[in-house]
Amino acid sequence: MESDVSPNYNDCDSTLHLPRIICLHGGGTNARIFRAQCRVMRAHLLSSFRLVFAEAAFPSPPGPDVDSVYGDWGPFRSWLPARNKIDVGSIDACIAAALRADDAVGATGRSVGLLGFSQGAGVATSLLLRQQKQNQNRKMNGDGEPCHDYRFAVLMAGPALSLPMDFGTAAGDDGLLQLPTIHVHGLRDPMVEAHRSLLHCCGHNSTARLVEWDGDHRVPIATKDVAAVVAEIKQVAFQCGALEKVL
Repeated sequence: MESDVSPNYNDCDSTLHLPRIICLHGGGTNARIFRAQCRVMRAHLLSSFRLVFAEAAFPSPPGPDVDSVYGDWGPFRSWLPARNKIDVGSIDACIAAALRADDAVGATGRSVGLLGFSQGAGVATSLLLRQQKQNQNRKMNGDGEPCHDYRFAVLMAGPALSLPMDFGTAAGDDGLLQLPTIHVHGLRDPMVEAHRSLLHCCGHNSTARLVEWDGDHRVPIATKDVAAVVAEIKQVAFQCGALEKVL
């Protein structure tokens, strides 16, 4: 699967060598819309990370409030097929396509993190948990290097998603995500309790961080709100070795 969205980063070629964060949009939007929604966050991260926006595989009607702002920005996409279960292969293919497109314009940084909004945050959580379980199994079996090496995830307004059986389980695994996560919750989001449930699934206080802001179900764009999220991203990335220094 090839990416439908070509990265247009002529304005920020200085990011080509930076570590990359894979960005997963919400359901009923697309990579182009998510890039616009993340414009302020991307500007704040410009000296530290390169953001790569993946496009989901499945056609979808526009999400809530998407039509009023981005009605002409279709087609709209979902990470989940109609049966509302994760299709692991399609997600991996979409991320691979986005990285190939980014490589084609000269990007060389390693992929160190995931950033997802709403449905995309649930997918990011599932990918991180799959990686954790696979790495635990490799360690137990004495296998080689992991296929993925995501160090952290930024989960904005994200619900927990059910994992398919082929995500695998490791013996002795307690089902909690142990890799570092940053949870971003809008206090006026009608789904905030579901997002707090996801936070509880990342039950290790030393690895799960929470940023709350006075907003609803959207990506924060006010400078003070974005600055709080970015500060946590840089600190977590530095602590887990994804960033050499905090700028």
